Amino acid sequence: MKIGIAAGYWTSRPPRDVDGRLAAAEEAGVESFWTAETYGSDAIAPLSWWGARTGRMRLGTAVCQMSARTPTALAMAAQTVDHLSGGRMVLGIGASGPQVVEGWYGQPYPRPLERTREYVEIMRRVWAREEPVRFEGKHYRLPYQGGAGLGKPLRSTVHPVRRDVPVHLGAEGPKNVALAAEIADGWIPLWFSPKSDDFYRAALAEGFARPGARRGAEDFEVAGVVWAVEGEDVEAAAAKLKPTIALYVGGMGAKGTNFHLDVFERMGWGEECARIQDLYLAGRKQEAADAVPTAMVEDVALVGPAEKICDDLKARWLGTCLTTLVLGGWPRAELCARLVETAAGR
Repeated sequence: MKIGIAAGYWTSRPPRDVDGRLAAAEEAGVESFWTAETYGSDAIAPLSWWGARTGRMRLGTAVCQMSARTPTALAMAAQTVDHLSGGRMVLGIGASGPQVVEGWYGQPYPRPLERTREYVEIMRRVWAREEPVRFEGKHYRLPYQGGAGLGKPLRSTVHPVRRDVPVHLGAEGPKNVALAAEIADGWIPLWFSPKSDDFYRAALAEGFARPGARRGAEDFEVAGVVWAVEGEDVEAAAAKLKPTIALYVGGMGAKGTNFHLDVFERMGWGEECARIQDLYLAGRKQEAADAVPTAMVEDVALVGPAEKICDDLKARWLGTCLTTLVLGGWPRAELCARLVETAAGR
């Protein structure tokens, strides 16, 4: 297992001293650096800005939201970063959810799997640069049909560093996970738990078995963001993550349509999720956070003293389908180094 580190997205201000933290993480042996976006800070600009301070780390998005950009626009951004970084870009994309897609981007959400398949195909045609890009899909058409009537197929002016930038799909449900295994180079789970490993392995196996599947289990990356919160008191460390889990379970989706809540329900936290969501949607956010059990946090995160975190990684996480564990929460460099050693089996 490889170890990465995530900056995520931010609210009031960017995280502090990212340059210093990245340098220390790279020195500690951390292999990749990942950014994210929701409906505030974007993923590409910070990846380029901070990634320029690194020398060897792979640079990934976990994830770019598809509805934020047309397929050709994201293909342009990815090949630009790939050029500037000397071939280190990993493009993680995701369909997001209907509240964000329709409420923030003003785009239709239905049939996300179908849209994802078309989106990835268009990006690969851009990077291949074999001919001007033409595409006739249900969701995307190049050139555009209508408008001024003057659209023409175009080929990227950029000769790419790589004609096949790695594409990872962010996915939580079994159908999306299977799609990732079929058409992508990797899968980015959110709120992955070792107790759900068999469930996800089955979904991945379904995708790998489909005709024309791009990869197999042996050369497919699973890069999951796992928060690491260090502290001598396990309860206090877990408490730092409870508001985030309450936000995703309670507020990142509507009643009856919340993919993050579904993930925790599959782990066996159905009753707790219902209470958390009711409290959060009622505006009682602190009570919602307080309703998150510490055991629920420990299902999806590494919390507590450094020794416990390393022991938990070795005992519970190393045997899962994760091939890259992306540390959220900016753990200190010394802990990163210990986790790199543990993940390497040393």
